[in-house]
Formats: sequence, structure tokens, C-alpha cells
Amino acid sequence: MFRRYRPDRCYIIAEIGGNFTTFEEARRLIDAAAQSGVDAVKLQTYRAETVASRVAMFVMENTGVTSQFDLFKKYEIGAQLHREVFAYAESRNLDWFSTPSHVSDVDFLEQCGVGAYKIGSDDAANLPFLRYVARLQKPVILSTGMCTLEEVHEAVDAIVGEGNRKLVILHAVTSYPTHPENVNLKAIQTLAREFSDFDVGYSDHTLTPVASLCAVAMGARMIERHFTLDRNAEGPDHRLSADPDEMRWLVDAVRSLEVMNGSGIKEPAASEMETRVNNRKSIVLERELAAGCRLTAADLVIKRPGTGIAPKYLEEVVGRTLVRAMGADAVLQWDDLV
Repeated sequence: MFRRYRPDRCYIIAEIGGNFTTFEEARRLIDAAAQSGVDAVKLQTYRAETVASRVAMFVMENTGVTSQFDLFKKYEIGAQLHREVFAYAESRNLDWFSTPSHVSDVDFLEQCGVGAYKIGSDDAANLPFLRYVARLQKPVILSTGMCTLEEVHEAVDAIVGEGNRKLVILHAVTSYPTHPENVNLKAIQTLAREFSDFDVGYSDHTLTPVASLCAVAMGARMIERHFTLDRNAEGPDHRLSADPDEMRWLVDAVRSLEVMNGSGIKEPAASEMETRVNNRKSIVLERELAAGCRLTAADLVIKRPGTGIAPKYLEEVVGRTLVRAMGADAVLQWDDLV
């Protein structure tokens, strides 16, 4: 799907779109993202004139009440800066792609040689746009914030209907920031059941990395999180972005979780094979007994180690006869009995 995508690990995306306006800012973000261990960086490709009318307003916690057109205009980036940023991400061996907001953005990204497309939640119900992107037969990452399950089905059908099955579906909540009571991580499992042919993931707009890590534990195969060098910087997305230390923590935690997940087979771990013997219990003698003694329940106790007859056979041992004299705490073996 992507160069760094592997079926045995979660794919982690640092969303840097909206958090830079110059190449130097982007370069520093990409360097920090690479050092954090992420798989990809993602931009946002839009022009204010084609993404929002002049009457559209933001009414969100991170923006306050403000003109969408004016805010988009402030943070849109030009064609040359796109190319420079993509080239630098490539030089750092990161996957790179973007979220377009209009067919003209898609056409431009095709000129840049983009290998995949992220669809923002604002376009999840824009079926003509989904079909346009899907026809390119490149991987599509679909965020589903603000969607009902029926709308997600419509979006998936629009993409698959163009013969494109290279799809990842992300649970998202389009509240900036998203507070814990609105996260609804169980929706990841709902999406996984409903769309079992596709990987599912999570686009995280919360204020900490906890939700992302929990999402991976619940089956997310892809995590997208905004990324910044300074959470106090000017701009609507910095507050809900991971800084380099937080992103490094998240990547390390996810990789540790993947190791800890194991095979799913309930069996003794390799590290338990010795303790399985030493720390389990056996049937042992309570006191010294002579050969030929017929054992009663009072003659027997259950103690460590687990090198002898297992406790589950206690009733079978009672009434047996010792073939030799044995001392207190002797661990019984079957060949000690008749």
C-alpha cells in the first residue's frame, strides 16, 4: 500500500499540514518527525477559494468564531513549497502524501507524483469527489468524522464502485480538540466488523497520545496525529498536536504494544518454561513414612515445586501404597506408589 506499510505493524502518520508556512518550518517538522519514528508525513492541499465560501464560519474550540475563508487563506501553501516539502520528506525516507479539498488539488498532487490520498472528514460525504480520487487507483485513506454508519457505507461504496479497493477507513471525531467523552473508540471495532475487507484506523484530535495508543490496542492499523514543534505556537492545530517528545513516546508505546500482543495463542511463554516447573506445586509427604504405608489425605500436602505428581491427581494418590520409605517434603512420583 505504502512503502513503509507492513501488515504486522501500525502505520503512524504525522500530520504537519497547517503547522507551517515556510520551507524552513516544514524542514524542521520533517526532521523531528523522522527522529520520532513515524512512517509518513502528511500535508493539506487546498486553496481558500475552492474549499470555503466567504460566508462559511468556524465555530470550534480551537478557532473560536472566525471566517473559514480567512483562516484557510492564512495557512494555504503554494505549489513550489509543496514540491520542496515532498522532496525533503522523500530524502528523509518518509512516506508523504496530502489531503486535497478540490479536484484541482488532486490534479496538482498528481503532477507531484503523490502515491496516496487522504480524504478529510469534510469530504467523506462528497461522493463525486470520492469517485474522482478513487478512479486514480491509488490508496485512499478515508476519515469518517461527522459520519453516520450509513454515510460511511455510501463513501466506501463510492470508492469501491470505481474498482479501487486500496482503502483504509479511519474513525475520527471532527471536534478540535476532541475531549475524552466524545472519542468513542468502540467505533473502531464497529468499522472493523462492518468493513472487514479493509484496514481501519484512527485520526486523533485529542490533547494527549492516550487515545491513539488505546486505538491500536483496539485494532487500529493506522494512526494519524497532528504534529508540531511547539504546542503553544500560533495557529489552530498546534494545541491538539503531538510535539516531538510526545510523538516519540507514542511510536515507542505502539511498537511495544505490538511486541506484547504476541501470537494470541494461550500457552506458556518461553520465559515461563523453567518457572512452570519451579513455581507450580506437587503432591508431597506431610511427614516421614515407611515403605508399605497406605497413604491417607492427612499424609499429603500440596507444595512447590511442580516436579512431581500434579495436585489434580490428589484423589488418585490417596489409598496408594509407598514402595519405599520417604521423608517429610518428599515430592511424590508415580513410580513411588503402587
